[in-house]
Amino acid sequence: MNEKTNRIGILPIGKVPEIVPQSIAAHISGCLDLPAIILPSLKNIAGCYNENRFQYDVGKTLQTLESIKFKDIDKIIGVSTVDLYIPIFAYVFGEAKQGGKAAVVSLYRLEKDTHGKKQPSSIVLERAAKVMLHELGHLYNLFHCADEHCLMHFSGGLQDLDASPLYFCRYCSKYFLDARSKS
Repeated sequence: MNEKTNRIGILPIGKVPEIVPQSIAAHISGCLDLPAIILPSLKNIAGCYNENRFQYDVGKTLQTLESIKFKDIDKIIGVSTVDLYIPIFAYVFGEAKQGGKAAVVSLYRLEKDTHGKKQPSSIVLERAAKVMLHELGHLYNLFHCADEHCLMHFSGGLQDLDASPLYFCRYCSKYFLDARSKS
């Protein structure tokens, strides 16, 4: 594999704890055998905040991330601490443009349990890794999987996310390898 092929850039947005992009990069490398580098942080992404919802619009965020040019980076994963939404959901943990260049993951709802209690960093890091790997699957054109024991299975809430494994089923793994080799 060419070293400049399939390089994943991890882009912290705002005040993201340093361990989070490091953990995400390690999961990309360890789980998917892809080179990942941590990019210099962005202070924020202007024009994405919706004052009516008190949340950030994922669509606008992805458009902004896709417009940023990084040398030798094929896919970008933004990591943020703000609350994200898409119009059909009250919130999302992350989002990616199917087959696209950019994804975003938010720690905002990953840091607490369903009762609002703060979670240990180990749980937050695992949740962030699961969301990021799932969204990266979408960037490589994987769709949601019917197998509950697959990382590409849809997670509608924290309980679903926590039950999700840190790996793709054998079908999604094969499809991912095929898609990766074509990139």
